[in-house]
Amino acid sequence: MRHPIDPKVDCVFKALLGSEDNRALLIHFLNAVLIDDLPAPIIEVEILNPYNERESFSDKLTIVDVKARDAARRLFQIEIQLLVFADLASRILYGWADLYSQQLQSGQDHRELKPTYAIWILDQSLRRDDAAYACRYRMRDDRGYDLIDHGSIWVLEVNKFAAAQVETERERWLKFFKEAERFDETTLPEWMHTTEMRQAMSTLNAFSEKERAYHAYQARQEFLRQQRGIQRELDEARAAKEAERQATEAERRAKEAALQAKEIESRAKEAALRAKEIESQAKEAALAEVERLKALLKQKDA
Repeated sequence: MRHPIDPKVDCVFKALLGSEDNRALLIHFLNAVLIDDLPAPIIEVEILNPYNERESFSDKLTIVDVKARDAARRLFQIEIQLLVFADLASRILYGWADLYSQQLQSGQDHRELKPTYAIWILDQSLRRDDAAYACRYRMRDDRGYDLIDHGSIWVLEVNKFAAAQVETERERWLKFFKEAERFDETTLPEWMHTTEMRQAMSTLNAFSEKERAYHAYQARQEFLRQQRGIQRELDEARAAKEAERQATEAERRAKEAALQAKEIESRAKEAALRAKEIESQAKEAALAEVERLKALLKQKDA
């Protein structure tokens, strides 16, 4: 019986792109994503932290990224992230900077630094205000000039990818990560009929068919469900706290508005009283003037 396998689950992802047996898949994936960055296709890579089946099955898979180096000694990091949290952007940048800085050993000069490329595959949106599913970040100024051409950071948001037709190898991989869980190897869609995609499906099938591998996969799935539950509770707690803060702020503003309204009402009453007082004084002055005029007339008549 074939079980559906999600290629985005970390142990499966690491087997897909971090296994020595799948080195060709890693090279194909890197060329597909970095086609706009590299002067020539990657031919060979050394996997720096290869997938270890025994470690994965012991459920101690803590290093879920894939690190590699090519013949030109350029460095590559690929990581899958199913949950997006507040500090993820900082983690992405730190990961790139850490890999870049680790190149130099004691006594080496900065001229020996090589370009470093990080590729992050996300299952949730990092930028909800941006519909783009593939974003490349580089170190350049406001005019578009590079400070130094030493790599890039790619963020691929699978949840935003919705292309029906595959036009590039990058799109093929994104579609694979998004849809492969639903596929049966005997009835693959046309866009999956490539050497790389068949090899990728073979890796998924291994997790489905081998009892030990499937139990490891299920364990990781359960862990991710728990993480999603925790993340959901945290998000709900943050939302509740934010709603409470907004309610408190609205109450504060309402009180301020009420105080201002009372102040305005009080000033209006004071102004009305002053107006009445002025009117009363004017009447008294008018009556006094009438009396004065009357007195003058009486004097003349006398």
